[in-house]
Amino acid sequence: MASPLKPIEPRRLYQQIADQIRGLIHGGQFGPGARLPAERDLAHQLGVSRPSLREALIALEIDGSVEIRSGSGVYVCTPAARATSMIRSMGESPSELMQARAAIEGTVAALACIRMTSEGLASLHATIQAMRADITDGRDPLEHDRQFHLAIAGLSGNSVLARIVRDLFDGRHSPISTQLSVRFDSREGWHTAVLEHEAIYAALEAADPLMAQAAMRMHLDASKKRWLGD
Repeated sequence: MASPLKPIEPRRLYQQIADQIRGLIHGGQFGPGARLPAERDLAHQLGVSRPSLREALIALEIDGSVEIRSGSGVYVCTPAARATSMIRSMGESPSELMQARAAIEGTVAALACIRMTSEGLASLHATIQAMRADITDGRDPLEHDRQFHLAIAGLSGNSVLARIVRDLFDGRHSPISTQLSVRFDSREGWHTAVLEHEAIYAALEAADPLMAQAAMRMHLDASKKRWLGD
C-alpha cells in the first residue's frame, strides 16, 4: 500500500524569505496596492542579502502576490490575485547556482587547459563567433553560451564534471531563473559576456591553467552580478 505521506521538501532560502514577506502582506502590514520598502531597506530589515531578496520577490511575482514595476518599486497585488499557500519551489536559487558554477567550472577550465587541442580551440572560437552573430542579429545567444561552457567541460576529460556543469547550466531554465533572465538579460550584458569568453579562450590558448581558472571564475562572478546585482 502506498504511503499517504509526501516527502518534505527542504525550504530554499528564497522560499523562506518569500513566505515571510507574504506573511506580512496577509497580516495586513502591507495592504493591496501598497509599495513595499526599498530593496536595500527591506533586505536590511529581514537580515538577508539583496540577491536573495531579489529572488524572493521574483518568486512572489510569479505566484501573483506582488507586482515588480521597473523604476518604481514592488507593489502588493489585490487579494484575488494572490496565492494562499507557501511559495512552492521554482528551482534552485540562481545566486547559489552561479556560486556553484564558479567553484566547479574554474577547476574544469584548468583541467581543460591541460588537455586542450587545436580542434578544441577551434570549436570554442566558433561558439564565440556564433554568440557575436546572435547578438548582432538580435537573437538570444544562450544556446551558444551553453555550447561554450559544455565544450570546455567536455575537454576536461572528466565525464562526471561535464555532467555537473551541464546540469548546473540547465538550472537556469527553472521558473525563477527564467523570470530573472527576462528582467535582467540585456544586449549590453551579452556583449560583456562575449568579451569574458574571449578572455577564457585566450587563457586556454596560452595553456595557462591558473589564468584559465581565474578567467572562468571572474566571468561567472560577473554574470551573477549582472543577473542579480551585489
